[in-house]
Amino acid sequence: MVIVDSGVANLASIAGAFRRLGATPVVSADPAIVRDAARIVLPGVGAFGAGMMALRSRGLDTVIRERASQGTPILGICLGMQLLCDASEETPGVAGLGVIAGTCRRLPADVRIPQAFANSYALREGPAGWTTAWTTHGAPFIAALERGTAIACQFHPELSGAYGAALLERWLTGRPPRSAPASNGSSGLLRRIIPCLDVQDGRVVKGIQFQHLRDAGDPAEQAARYEAQGADEIVILDVAASAERRDTQVETVRRVREAIRIPLTVGGGIRSVDDARQLLAAGADKVSVNTAAVRRPELLTELAQAFGCQCVVLAIDARRVAERWEVLVVGGREVARPDAVAWVREGERVGAGEILLTSWDRDGTRAGPDLELLRAVSGAVRVPVIASGGVGTRAHVAAAFAAGADAVLAASVFHDGDDTVDGIKADLAVRGIRVRR
Repeated sequence: MVIVDSGVANLASIAGAFRRLGATPVVSADPAIVRDAARIVLPGVGAFGAGMMALRSRGLDTVIRERASQGTPILGICLGMQLLCDASEETPGVAGLGVIAGTCRRLPADVRIPQAFANSYALREGPAGWTTAWTTHGAPFIAALERGTAIACQFHPELSGAYGAALLERWLTGRPPRSAPASNGSSGLLRRIIPCLDVQDGRVVKGIQFQHLRDAGDPAEQAARYEAQGADEIVILDVAASAERRDTQVETVRRVREAIRIPLTVGGGIRSVDDARQLLAAGADKVSVNTAAVRRPELLTELAQAFGCQCVVLAIDARRVAERWEVLVVGGREVARPDAVAWVREGERVGAGEILLTSWDRDGTRAGPDLELLRAVSGAVRVPVIASGGVGTRAHVAAAFAAGADAVLAASVFHDGDDTVDGIKADLAVRGIRVRR
């Protein structure tokens, strides 16, 4: 089996997923190796046009078409699924691989862009000859396709828990999975609970308002424990990042990725596309930028062009000043912008695909989230908003969702053992808030 290295994908997660199933995947951009592969995986993130350019520049487009016509088992993931189609409205005039008949179209402009499906373009009509699985977000669209030994999915199965693992196993072996995951009866997008690991020199730390940091354990061990509790994602923020610490940060990401199977966002010290590429190659699925984006907003555009908006998280530390919130940088030590709501609008416009919103006033206090801030920011953008700062009780989490958050991030309440992810999710379910269980 060969995983195609097109240059527009994070390959660590999918390679690890297949290794856990007992496979020995080869990652290659060599057309000759892909041509001889018994099975082909075509992953991808980012824009349709950039993805097709990357395939054509290596001669991989011709090889993939040939192998598909010969019946070689192919798995297309996220952008990889879209590249298998005829075209996409995202890049008019650029032809796709043509394995799947149809054009990917933009999801409705009046709905919040979904993170569960990491692209705002999708197939809206079922192609002849394919078995289709549908979902709805503003409008019906195809979540997955199957024809013979070919499967294509809009989502990332390697990051989708037991459901994704079962899909990969069935495609790999051609047999039903050993155990089928049970459905929780929910459909559509679900609210997310995200433990945060603030890391310094390879250790988890925690403080109040980014000060008085104390040791809180090993990142890989903590992340694995939270995944076992039902965490939807993990966020790692290097609170003392610098160019000198880059190797330590990359190694931490690599260790955490080996320990978990859920999405991983990494932030701290990312100042360039090359910085982000190192972390994505180590196993991150998204990168979070804060100070560098405030000082040079075009960084968000550069990251989005290189890796797709869905990989770009704009982190904002906001402090209340009278009837507004100002933007802080450098760990809360410097005021950078007078209006956080204006900055979040600009950030979305230039490339951010998600907002990590931290109330500096509430960080580490467990006094509850700043609900006014949450309402103002979530009402200003279409991209998902992660609420951070102040979570101390289960009621605080429910209140954050009611105020418009798409996900809630917490740290000390988990690190100190005062609550668990599965406990919070059980409480949310009782309150009628749909979560993944």
